[in-house]
Amino acid sequence: MNSQQVEQGELFTNNPIPENLPNADIQYISDFFSKKKSDQMLKTLIQNIKWRQNTIQFYGKRSLVPRLEAWYGDVGKSYSYSGIQMNPTPWSEELLEIKQAIEKHTKSPFNSVLINYYRDGKDRVAWHSDDEKELGRNPVIGSISFGAERKFKLRHKEYQRNGCRVEMKLEHGSLLLMKGETQHHWVHEIPRTALAIAPRINLTFRSIR
Repeated sequence: MNSQQVEQGELFTNNPIPENLPNADIQYISDFFSKKKSDQMLKTLIQNIKWRQNTIQFYGKRSLVPRLEAWYGDVGKSYSYSGIQMNPTPWSEELLEIKQAIEKHTKSPFNSVLINYYRDGKDRVAWHSDDEKELGRNPVIGSISFGAERKFKLRHKEYQRNGCRVEMKLEHGSLLLMKGETQHHWVHEIPRTALAIAPRINLTFRSIR
């Protein structure tokens, strides 16, 4: 299926991810981790991860990133985005447990993870692709969510022409796997919400070249 086969304004919602999305290879598993394990991981990660709040420059103005972040991984696997340099903190026992579970399922090795802590509905991440040069071509991104469900939006980069987009909620303990050409042709975001929402942690495992 190519982008021209998607009708203008067509909206894919909820789960599972629609088959044959143009220029995408995406899989969603709602219960990759059990509720008991997910509850445990959420509590442990909030308490033990070395969180930081970065600042970002946008149109010459510096402001706080609207979430807390952390970067863990193998020695020397640093990562940068939007002018922010992140050097790896050594793997914790909990992070290795999550990593090994994803690697077993995906058959893909990961050497690093970006962890985002959305403290409430005001925290968000804007439209972007995980296409930094350190990730190489056609990166495999394994995204685990713990905590409150948050709306997740995907939009084809040629959306104005083909109207192709996805909107769903990422559930507690879920795995969203994005690979192939996905990052070259799609952008995604976690939008802000005025609703009262409990904390959420998202871990995006990747392999730095």
